[in-house]
Amino acid sequence: MRRYLRTILLVLLCTVIAIECIKLEEKYCWQQLEYAWPSESVKEQAIQSGKYKVEDNLPLGLDVWKDKLFITVPRWKSGVASSLNYVTISDEKTPILHPYPSWEANTLPDGVQSQSEATAGGRAAAPKAVQSNVGALSNSSIISTFRIRVDECDRLWVMDTGLADILGNPMQIMPPALVIFDLRTNELIRRYPLPDDHVKEDTFFANVIVDVGKKDDCDNAYAYVPDLGAYGLVVYSFKENKSWRVKHNFFHFDPLSGDYNIGGVNFQWTDGIFGLALGRAETDGSRKVYFHALSSTKEFEVPNRVLQNESYSTGSDAYFDYKLVGDRGSNGQSSAEFFDDEAGVLFYTQVNKDGVGCWNAKKPYNPDTQGLVDSDSDALVFPNDLKVDANRNLWVLSDRMPAFLYKSLNYTEFNYRILKGKVDDLILGTPCV
Repeated sequence: MRRYLRTILLVLLCTVIAIECIKLEEKYCWQQLEYAWPSESVKEQAIQSGKYKVEDNLPLGLDVWKDKLFITVPRWKSGVASSLNYVTISDEKTPILHPYPSWEANTLPDGVQSQSEATAGGRAAAPKAVQSNVGALSNSSIISTFRIRVDECDRLWVMDTGLADILGNPMQIMPPALVIFDLRTNELIRRYPLPDDHVKEDTFFANVIVDVGKKDDCDNAYAYVPDLGAYGLVVYSFKENKSWRVKHNFFHFDPLSGDYNIGGVNFQWTDGIFGLALGRAETDGSRKVYFHALSSTKEFEVPNRVLQNESYSTGSDAYFDYKLVGDRGSNGQSSAEFFDDEAGVLFYTQVNKDGVGCWNAKKPYNPDTQGLVDSDSDALVFPNDLKVDANRNLWVLSDRMPAFLYKSLNYTEFNYRILKGKVDDLILGTPCV
């Protein structure tokens, strides 16, 4: 009997250890990014002209559609080869990036490429408008994008800032715009430049989420675009092809949460509303829109029906429809979040903790009810973006961005990683089950 009990305890112990050891799997890693150039001569010309400086290329955002994994490379500096790219999921450990939808769409015309050296610091000063050779661009052109979103209707939504060489000699080459592609044909569906009155002095559009009411009603879609610099939210109706700007006090940063210590770099940011996620559909079809400022540890929510009503959401009556969900606790700043409908779990990055957190929406929102599905002081230094794909895999991109912005990266090490894991496996043993 004693031996039998000992065997049971041993099995239980091994089960607990196995559960706690389930971590994100490293899918891809890069020391530096390389591209699928049309030819070696084109690559050499880009290097000679300064249009390609390998050290200027840092991956930031990602999303998945079938066998394509999309990766964004913002034009922080002047030598970015292509801002919107993809790799094939079956690619080797260090794949080269393929521009999407084409090289032409991601190539800046001659005369608008800055040769200035990038400078350390936060967001750029007011960018200069660029006139020369802009006519060479098309509606499919992607100047610089941070985050993207694949929707249920096989469309890729791109928030193109239109801004190049952000940290050096910033240039507003095209107006900020939503650019939407049909992933089945790789053709442009629409480009929607944001109206001038949506753009404020400190505006910085770096994220987009898409709210499709029903998969068989793809025209009835809304995009929510946070303005982390001027503390607003742009709501875009695909059916009406129009947008409106919403403001609220909850969009601002928390002055007590603006200090960061990541990968040996200390810095301060004042970024407001940034992370957004759609909650589970209610019986009436509505959803909660979860959101938080980057420089904050608090999570908020607002019904999507509020945002989708232009006259109501832009008036003062909507103020009390916004609710505080809770607080992630000390050092709980987060850059991105995504809600998994089936598990009812919200995943979010934990940039100051080199990790990824989770919260079950059935529970109160506080540090005791939240889990850390993975943390790694090497592989997860600045987890920048995450998504859950159609097969319920969680994908996470980490990129050591603070060192890229304020110091320098060691290119003999792996600096950029994409990791993945099964949602249900990752939340085992956490308060998120």
